[in-house]
Amino acid sequence: MSQLSQSTLLAVPLAPLAGAIIAGFFGKAVGRAGAHVATILGVLVAFILSAMTLVDVIGGARFNQTVYEWMVLGDLKMEVGFMIDGLTAMMMCVVTFVSLMVHLYTIGYMEEDPGYQRFFSYISLFTFSMLMLVMSNNFLQLFFGWEAVGLVSYLLIGFWFKKPTAIFANMKAFLVNRVGDFGFILGIGLIVGYTGSLNYTEVFGKADEYAKLGFANPFGGEPWMLITVTCICLFIGAMGKSAQFPLHVWLPDSMEGPTPISALIHAATMVTAGIFMVTRMSPLFELSDTALNFILVIGSITALFMGFLGIIQNDIKRVVAYSTLSQLGYMTIALGASAYSVAVFHLMTHAFFKALLFLGAGSVIMGMHHDQDIRNMGGLRKYMPITWITSLLGSLALIGTPFFSGFYSKDSIIEALAASHLPAAPIAHAAAIIGVFVTAFYSFRMYFLVFHGKEHFHHKPFPGEHDHHDDDEHGHGHAHTPHESPWVVTVPLLLLAIPSVVIGYLTIQPMLYGDFLKDAIFVDLHRHPAMEELASEFHGAAAMAMHAVSTLPFWLALGGVVTAFVFYMLVPAVPAFFARSLAPLVTLMENKYYMDWINEHIFAAGARLLGRGLWKVGDVTLIDGAAVNGSARLVGWIGSLVRLFQTGYIYHYALVMLVGVFALMTWFVWLQR
Repeated sequence: MSQLSQSTLLAVPLAPLAGAIIAGFFGKAVGRAGAHVATILGVLVAFILSAMTLVDVIGGARFNQTVYEWMVLGDLKMEVGFMIDGLTAMMMCVVTFVSLMVHLYTIGYMEEDPGYQRFFSYISLFTFSMLMLVMSNNFLQLFFGWEAVGLVSYLLIGFWFKKPTAIFANMKAFLVNRVGDFGFILGIGLIVGYTGSLNYTEVFGKADEYAKLGFANPFGGEPWMLITVTCICLFIGAMGKSAQFPLHVWLPDSMEGPTPISALIHAATMVTAGIFMVTRMSPLFELSDTALNFILVIGSITALFMGFLGIIQNDIKRVVAYSTLSQLGYMTIALGASAYSVAVFHLMTHAFFKALLFLGAGSVIMGMHHDQDIRNMGGLRKYMPITWITSLLGSLALIGTPFFSGFYSKDSIIEALAASHLPAAPIAHAAAIIGVFVTAFYSFRMYFLVFHGKEHFHHKPFPGEHDHHDDDEHGHGHAHTPHESPWVVTVPLLLLAIPSVVIGYLTIQPMLYGDFLKDAIFVDLHRHPAMEELASEFHGAAAMAMHAVSTLPFWLALGGVVTAFVFYMLVPAVPAFFARSLAPLVTLMENKYYMDWINEHIFAAGARLLGRGLWKVGDVTLIDGAAVNGSARLVGWIGSLVRLFQTGYIYHYALVMLVGVFALMTWFVWLQR
């Protein structure tokens, strides 16, 4: 059995970090070409080493060691270390491959941007942060990577810092993630407080003992189990990072950043961190059915209701963004059903086809001279043939077409929900089934409006995002004659299209029913038998795809495609009729269920009111008024009283002494009684 080398593993995250430093600190010296060569070379090295690591892991190699001991506080060790197993090796390859495609794509997309070197530095640093997160073997390093991807996403979403909407969006993402991270660090604090360790292996070894602990319910009734509180706190962190309702509001606005970072954030890095974390923590989550039911409910809401919002979007990037939200909901309900391997399987397949769809959307935006409104498009198929065919493949994978990668992961999620015995599973199953139709409808609504039908770009009926400028951020004009993108854009599309089609077929057996993830994921099959039931019904990838044509999800997906074709290609008056008839519902969805309004006018306003109250009452009245000024006044009053006895006459002092001695004697006698 081959052994994993510590130095090789260290090179995986450090290579992108070196590229980020060169592009960031020496960008002017090395120039544009030097910046993209350094960062692409760093990510390429990381990808090659990750692929070699994956091969070794498939051969049985494992690694779980400390690389650097930072600090020791009593028995608590704070370390940098790596845990390399099937889950980590798969994540390393996905992160580095998608990042490599995004780096190549960026050469074409950001060609004329003045922040070229800075952008390459940021995306390479983003890759380093995500690799540190997925390779960690302890909570300290996990939290470092967790916060690092949040920080770099703030820099990337607000990359065009002269654009007010971008600045608002990156601050929104940062603040919403801090809400989730507060729960996350509470969960880590509970684990450290009760186990005395930050190391995964040591914590998991104490999981059964930890599950017996509890504390009094502050509302009365049954005591709260510590494992449940801990798991829910950890999942709140995942709700922020992986954009689950109600902490999802930052993700659609993150579209204000350049398209390459939309692909990197939404496909392989930041939003999948929460899914990865819960999967890694499966030995803890398996001990709390309450936490799993909570995950199922949150995932159901996200999967279904965020999909509805995708139907009414007209910005091509926002359609794909709401698709990401919905698919993250699917991954989350798989976690709740204890189908952790299915969740990370969908994470992997989704990373490829979602990166493909985002980069395809970016290619369309470039071809349309940076107009993002799908109502201004149409008929682009003959102008952009490579973007068209790759976007079609990505869309087919997204809706779960048999034999495509998304089919295997999405159908496995639906089957796992049907097999789950948890109380919330039927709700999640219904949401997942309805979501199949919704996903197919909004995906092919976008596809048909962009690539087929009448050409609307000659006389645009709707103003484009940048039409009030003479030139947009990239310096492009607005002559709307679409064109195919350069090879640095189309090559990543073609390379991403390949795994979007075949990766599910090739990997479903080892990932879900083989030994690839056996030692990375723990499932109590007695209490949560979903995966056992799936294994008994699995007869190969080909048979699964063949059987799909007789199942409800297949016909719902087909129905969604046909409905989109009829509505937007044959009878466009029908969606217009529904928009008029369902005007209140459309208004509700256009305002994103008023979640932003609720956050701004209730939670933010309440926080401001609380802050003002604490300032006025706590700071001004109590601290400044009573504690500081009050104590000064008290001292002054005592001083003025004592001053009355400081007369300078000896007989006054003698009188005070006699009175004092009398008082002391009286007090002493009283104590003796």
